Amino acid sequence: METRWQRLRQSKLLLWVCLGAVGLGLLMPLVLLLPRRNASTPPESREEHQALVTTVIGSMDRQTLIGDSPTKGNTNAEVVLFKFSDFQCLYCAVAAGHMKQFVGNHEADILYVYKHFPLTQIHPEAIPSAQAAWAADQQGQFWLYHDGLYVNQDRLGDELYVELAEAMNLDLEQFNRDRASDAAAAAIQRDLELAQQLQLQGTPSFVMNDLLIPGGAPPQLFEEILNQINELLESRQG
Repeated sequence: METRWQRLRQSKLLLWVCLGAVGLGLLMPLVLLLPRRNASTPPESREEHQALVTTVIGSMDRQTLIGDSPTKGNTNAEVVLFKFSDFQCLYCAVAAGHMKQFVGNHEADILYVYKHFPLTQIHPEAIPSAQAAWAADQQGQFWLYHDGLYVNQDRLGDELYVELAEAMNLDLEQFNRDRASDAAAAAIQRDLELAQQLQLQGTPSFVMNDLLIPGGAPPQLFEEILNQINELLESRQG
């Protein structure tokens, strides 16, 4: 029998029609928000990259994909939105604001998953900030810490990491131990390996179910894609 995840993967053809219809008009004004580039070789075409993403996503079950990553929204939602992000990326900070509003408006409809994608070639604080956020997550404060890092992005460094932990009343001894742990490094590495499997080329990068969304996409495009997925799901339930 067809699984729920398989049915959702089939939505990509409809969604590519949506992207083709509105993508140019929405994305061109946001050229300054194009993502930072990674060093890996990009796929030759958008279609080829989408096919690869579909294959990778389809090869894993839902729980494996999500893992222990921080999430927001409905854990049983049929729509899963992954964000691959770097705390030192300026464009990720802009996208964080957009996502806070988008996810807040659709908490019943989607599960939002944060994945670390540190671009170490250009961002020296990418990994230390990710480790600090992971440590905050061990005490249930990832999203507040996430916001604190982006709001204070021009101050990234050990002083800020400790300052935020203290402001959130985290157990400082545990926080420092956790961020320096092998477990923190392993968690970030798992996210990085997934990003590499997907051949993501920069931050932020988004995948909704198995649809790769351009990093510079504005909130309107996420709304349109979600509407298309929900319409498809409703039609199959009817």
